[in-house]
Amino acid sequence: MVISSRRCTPPALTQAIASLINREVAGADTLTAYRQPLLGFARADDERFEYLRREVEAAHVLPVDLLPGARAVLSFFLPFERWIVEANAAYPETVAREWAVAYVETNALIGRITAGLIAMLAERGIRAAAEPATHNFDPESLVSRWSHKSVAVIAGLGAFGLHHMVITDAGCAGRFGSVVIDAALPELEPSPLESKVRCLYFHDGSCRVCVARCPVGALDSALDGDSHIDKRRCYRRLLAVAEEYRSLGLVDVCGKCAVGPCAFGPAV
Repeated sequence: MVISSRRCTPPALTQAIASLINREVAGADTLTAYRQPLLGFARADDERFEYLRREVEAAHVLPVDLLPGARAVLSFFLPFERWIVEANAAYPETVAREWAVAYVETNALIGRITAGLIAMLAERGIRAAAEPATHNFDPESLVSRWSHKSVAVIAGLGAFGLHHMVITDAGCAGRFGSVVIDAALPELEPSPLESKVRCLYFHDGSCRVCVARCPVGALDSALDGDSHIDKRRCYRRLLAVAEEYRSLGLVDVCGKCAVGPCAFGPAV
């Protein structure tokens, strides 16, 4: 679909998207508080989506699989306020209730944002599609069919760290969402194919805080040059936390690896 300037010029479209996200976050009736959201865009035909499926995870879908005729992908990051991160950092073994609540509330908020974006874009004649903020993975393989973190990297919001979290300009302590749209954004320049290193370990090997703070050693092998996190060990930990906080809903979360020096911004 070609979007004419009479209906919605690209700058107006990107501004409308950013404004809706900011309004939803500012008006969220949550215990959780947030810093300024981040927003990035990528072309749906960016070669890194193909690379992701070909070289990283064969089960990962492409933007056109989620939305035939996809032209662009938007990614947004909702960074937690400092006190939420500090609360979780204060407990070496137990996940802080503030962090558990933030996980549940932010997933719901992301759902409201994506629903609002889809409705707002539909009014402009633009089709859009989104995947849930979480629990869109195979419980056996633990592989997600659409990685919001990988999408964020492709959209230029940040780069992966040793902990397999994406470090943005606002750090890694928060949650990602993304939406695929069938509108072209002519002013959009592709983000760099090589992401800037933002992890101190990848920069000079000087930081291993995330590895030390993982209560189940799921990142230990990373220091031996193995780039893979032990997903099953990590997931067993998440299920244990979910049992502890089952009164809040499905709270399979930990976050100990996300409360180090890169929690609030790039460490490099």
